[in-house]
Amino acid sequence: MQARAGTAASPPIAGSRRALILGGLAAALLPLGALRTAAAAAAPPLMLAGVYRRGMPLDDYWVSEKYDGVRAYWDGRQLRTRGGETIVAPAWFTAPLPATPMDGELWAGRGRFELSVSTVRSQTPTDAAWREMRFMVFDLPAQPGDFTARLAVLRRLLPITGATWIVPVPQQRATTHEALQALLDKTVKMGGEGLILHRGASPYRAERTVDLLKVKPFDDAEARVVSYVEGRGRHAGRMGALWVETPTGQRFKLGTGFSDAERNRPPPIGSWVTYRYQGTTAKGLPRFASFMRVREDG
Repeated sequence: MQARAGTAASPPIAGSRRALILGGLAAALLPLGALRTAAAAAAPPLMLAGVYRRGMPLDDYWVSEKYDGVRAYWDGRQLRTRGGETIVAPAWFTAPLPATPMDGELWAGRGRFELSVSTVRSQTPTDAAWREMRFMVFDLPAQPGDFTARLAVLRRLLPITGATWIVPVPQQRATTHEALQALLDKTVKMGGEGLILHRGASPYRAERTVDLLKVKPFDDAEARVVSYVEGRGRHAGRMGALWVETPTGQRFKLGTGFSDAERNRPPPIGSWVTYRYQGTTAKGLPRFASFMRVREDG
């Protein structure tokens, strides 16, 4: 896989008619990226997870399942995505929620990520779709004290009688790496995505921190789409790969993991995508990177 680092101009795209078609497609999709950019100014201040590595101390960590849904922030009046967009949920879904800000995941169940996304993105909510959703609450951002203290308050607030769709995320104390790996294997076999570790003594900080750690069977990360590469052979006339840029400014080509539908309608320029990979090169670039999905929550 070819790759290069830096923040210079985007890699050139072949000047063929097919590349022009891709360019036109990019222009057609730009409004969605622009909408996310405009909404970013109102993005809620969320705590973001780092990645767990074997050997990291597990003292004082709580462990829970990592839900494969859409990150959602309840500000006391409305639900918002990680990017700040308002989530149009039915009134009955949010009515039981307290005025206390809550951090969680809108989740339709294991293996149902697409349903979660389509339901959250809809500007005309339907009861049938939202009846499938649960708001999995794992933290109280505005509550003072460390995570263990916030968890005690959360357990007093939830569950709410009659509102079975508002769920406090089950938490248990982490012990050893071997026990953590066994729990990860069990969760993945049942269709789960992975686990989350949360340090008990941590305050709620709106930044990426090792106080919050993802535990998954593979590494994943996010990068911003900067341009397209024209497809060849079976993929002629549509996207063959994406040039993406990491938050640190490194650029690489992401060419596997896409369905035919995703190649026909690739992620917008400027949008963020999630990819999985297996370690990094000496230059810090991901090895065997494969597309997973567009980051739908901003």
